[in-house]
Amino acid sequence: MRVLAWLLRIVLFLALFALALKNTDIVSLHLYFDQAWRAPLVLVLLVFFAAGAAIGVLATLGTVFRQRREIGRLQRELRSRAREAEARTDDSGIGSLPDL
Repeated sequence: MRVLAWLLRIVLFLALFALALKNTDIVSLHLYFDQAWRAPLVLVLLVFFAAGAAIGVLATLGTVFRQRREIGRLQRELRSRAREAEARTDDSGIGSLPDL
């Protein structure tokens, strides 16, 4: 299975590399106030892909941190309930041998 995964990665890399070699023409990205950015098409695509990935990661950070806080709170609650249950069994004498 690992060999198949690596084979797929290599094929995907080679396909994207070939696409990049075919798209080296200079393109102009016209911005506001008569500004223009001239760069190879592959660079423009790479910059916008990286920016989109970064925005996607930033969009999920709030959810990830909220879930981590909730997991920590639930773990603390579980530990405290386990201690309470242990204290109750110790106080009730259940599970201990009678004194002879």
